[in-house]
Amino acid sequence: MRANQRTKYRWMGVSLGLSIVLLVLKFTAYFLTSSTAILTDAVESIVNVLASGFAFYSIYLAGQPRDQNHPYGHGKIEFLSSGFEGAMILSAGLVIIWQSVLSFFEPKILSNLDVGLVLIGGTAVANAFVGWMLILNGKRTDSLALTADGRHLLTDTFSSIVVMAGVAIVALTGQRWIDSVLSLILSVVIIYNGFQLIRQSVARLMDETDTPTLDRVVTLLNVHKDRNWIDVHNLRVQKYGADLHIDCHLTLPYYWELNQVHDEVHHFEDTLKDGFRNEVEIFVHTDPCEQACCHYCRVANCPVRGFAFIHDVEWTADNLPLNQKHFVPLTLPKV
Repeated sequence: MRANQRTKYRWMGVSLGLSIVLLVLKFTAYFLTSSTAILTDAVESIVNVLASGFAFYSIYLAGQPRDQNHPYGHGKIEFLSSGFEGAMILSAGLVIIWQSVLSFFEPKILSNLDVGLVLIGGTAVANAFVGWMLILNGKRTDSLALTADGRHLLTDTFSSIVVMAGVAIVALTGQRWIDSVLSLILSVVIIYNGFQLIRQSVARLMDETDTPTLDRVVTLLNVHKDRNWIDVHNLRVQKYGADLHIDCHLTLPYYWELNQVHDEVHHFEDTLKDGFRNEVEIFVHTDPCEQACCHYCRVANCPVRGFAFIHDVEWTADNLPLNQKHFVPLTLPKV
């Protein structure tokens, strides 16, 4: 098992175990206080348990090797897990709105608010620490499932803090309607976060351009640019969980023998793989050069050069994905 996969298992297991413990504590606080705001926090913890359980399974499945039915691996299950978590959060928010409206017209008598505050405060601290660690390790392992679960826990932390503040105000003022209004406000925040997770999940499942990763690939190509890499175009970068798939066309001298082309493609692939810690799969289609490429070609001692070298082509995230070579009109002076 890869180190990244072990890290994912460990922290998602911690998240699942914590979610179960905090679920018990929050419902205990609700039964002691009868606070709708605390019930809001407790209901969201049910979502935490379900989402963490599915995320744990998704990380297990994403770590399985490629097979005949899944030639690109199982990594996209992490994106589905993130969308599931977002949908659960969204559903919880809608339920909480309904409970808030009911409790506003039929307010309950609140009690044991001091004990409730202590219990909710403890859950907030635990959620904040584990949520921060999940996001940190999610970024290190490039796991959307870990990052989504971490964001969820941090949202839960924010909810708990607001609940604590509201319960304290109710205890000081005796105005029970504040509890319902506070619960309603929290539900809006919860729904917004759920929508954001769904949006990100759908974007990944639909292979929307991952701009930061594309920029990183372009930077690697520019920093390690070899003089034999005449041109790169039709660059596509896709993520399958934490694994990365890169397709592109690489222009090489047309007169090279097949063995030389093969070695240069391996050099090109290794350059990109060395720039990422996760698994990278690269498919390179080689194109023969044409005389229109001569003005930006740096190949040394080219025996068939038709035009003098003028300048390099700047490789950017805008022009590398285009499915065309970088041509200019053939009006340049011949060598």
